[in-house]
Amino acid sequence: MSQLNSCVQAPVHNSAPEDYSTFELNEVTIAQLQEKMKSGTMTSEEITKKYLDRIEQIDKNGPKLKSVIEVNPDVLEIARQLDAERKSGKVRGPLHGIPVLIKDNIDTGDKMQTTAGSLALLGSPAPNDAFIISKLREAGAVLLGKTNLSEWANFRSTHSSSGWSGRGGQVRNPYSIDRSPCGSSSGTGASVSANLCAIGIGTETDGSIVCPSGINGLVGIKPTLGLWSRDGIIPISHSQDTAGPMARTVTDAATLLGLLAGNDPNDPETGKAPVPQDYSKFLDKDGLKGARIGIAADFMGFKTEVDQLMNEAIQAMKNNGATVVDNLKFENQSEWGKLEWQVLISEFKADLNTYLKSRNGLKVQSLADLIAYNKANADAELKWFGQEIFEDAEKTKGLDDPEYKDALAKVKELTQKKGIDKLMDEHKLDALIAPTNGPSWTIDLVNGDHFGGGSSEAAAIAGYPAITVPAGFVHGLPVGITFFGKAWSEPTLIKLAYAFEQATKHRKAPGFSKSIE
Repeated sequence: MSQLNSCVQAPVHNSAPEDYSTFELNEVTIAQLQEKMKSGTMTSEEITKKYLDRIEQIDKNGPKLKSVIEVNPDVLEIARQLDAERKSGKVRGPLHGIPVLIKDNIDTGDKMQTTAGSLALLGSPAPNDAFIISKLREAGAVLLGKTNLSEWANFRSTHSSSGWSGRGGQVRNPYSIDRSPCGSSSGTGASVSANLCAIGIGTETDGSIVCPSGINGLVGIKPTLGLWSRDGIIPISHSQDTAGPMARTVTDAATLLGLLAGNDPNDPETGKAPVPQDYSKFLDKDGLKGARIGIAADFMGFKTEVDQLMNEAIQAMKNNGATVVDNLKFENQSEWGKLEWQVLISEFKADLNTYLKSRNGLKVQSLADLIAYNKANADAELKWFGQEIFEDAEKTKGLDDPEYKDALAKVKELTQKKGIDKLMDEHKLDALIAPTNGPSWTIDLVNGDHFGGGSSEAAAIAGYPAITVPAGFVHGLPVGITFFGKAWSEPTLIKLAYAFEQATKHRKAPGFSKSIE
């Protein structure tokens, strides 16, 4: 399969003079790190130090990815404690001693800040861990630090540059550092791809896990709404928000997915989720055999080279025993965007105001305060783009507004019962597929993003799961393929995504080129 896409893969010029692929832990998996610690070859502390050095070398110096917004000051002590546990015979599980980076909109009750990239939230750390961070610590992970992001998870301006925040600056794509890492989980995407950690966590409202995963050559899982708790995560929309794993392999992403799932009394959506399970048991290299997969044609056709990669991916699936149903289209797909927008701006105001009031000592306590803060600090916060989304959200009338309620009910019906469910039932499908992204665009702080195309909308609005896997390259830039399906279909999607990954093996470590010519 890797030979098939050679016609759309071009050499990258102006390569960085230093070979960053010589890193000892380059492309290492969770299982390989566990084997090193089990055999005594390396300790968690030694592994953590190597990642800290890597962050210094690549993120702060060298290519200057600016993907890590803050390193945990207690990280080495955490690693030492976990090494001591291992030495005493206690190993908590597959994440014991594994360094993880998380997005800077997820609360950590420690010395690190939680700011969504905004200077307005600096100065007073969150009082408690988010539910998923408590689970992460219980699993024995080493909380290495926090990643930069599109400020406010890319929900401030319609002309923003993905990966820019007032606090962290502009994240860069490790495949070509003049290009976008996509957003809003841009720092997690760039850092995991650049091997600055073992695995990472992002969040998504619509595209913010799958796009930065696809564009940075990663596997990303956007879970069904409620599989992971949203408690302690700076919100946009309670009807769409979720955190999820971002990793270099389906195996690592599946491992993290199950360990952080669980019922949280502070998030009623989690009560609807199935009993947490070990998703690694669904990793089946023959998982495509007998599967029925539909092509979501609404998300095709935006770039010829991407369509070519999709055709090659489809052929690979057929070669591995899948039946592929072509040219499936959603009814009323043109209506989704306007309805979703009404839902997002309404929920953003209500949900953010509730969250800000839960944080003591902040400079701001409401969306109105934030708007005023940004105006007062325009040189730092509004230097490149404005806050028109904030201003539109502030005008909304609350969650009892009939316009909001009608939009929410209709858009859920169109994407669920009359959307994904209908297509899959009519054609007896195991999953739908579409391109995750087009090749990355050049960073343009003046004009903002010029996004090529993607497919996150259906699963995001529905609250259904999606998994992106590397599908190849266009001119040396990664493109992903997304598998998505009905609520709670993570086991099936993981099986299909893993089988595709093993059949094609498109993941390739980035080369940190200065540009593409």
